[in-house]
Amino acid sequence: MLKKYALVLAVFYSLGLATVSLITLKNLPNVGINFADKIFHFIVYGVLAYLWFNTFFFKFKYKKRKAIFYAALFSIIFGIIIEVLQGSATASRHTDVYDAIANTLGVLFMVAILLINKKMHIKN
Repeated sequence: MLKKYALVLAVFYSLGLATVSLITLKNLPNVGINFADKIFHFIVYGVLAYLWFNTFFFKFKYKKRKAIFYAALFSIIFGIIIEVLQGSATASRHTDVYDAIANTLGVLFMVAILLINKKMHIKN
């Protein structure tokens, strides 16, 4: 299923992430964890990179390293653009360099996982 819907999943996840990143979020619960926001950014952008890797690898048939490179490049640039838009296109959000760093680290962590993983076995 992941192979078949890789592009759709990546596009909808990206659109959802952009939407959530650019709207005003009120009354978010305090989870009591220091840097919870940065941890969230790390995880969300790692997932973004993974979804785009699957798109480039399975849908566009790129070789694994090329798919990883383009997924990482797209995800990092996407994260930077979202951070800039938060500061320039919204009244309730601001650009946070540390969010961009957390985004990038999440992407790089996923890149490391994908490079370490020698074989990918996903059922049709």
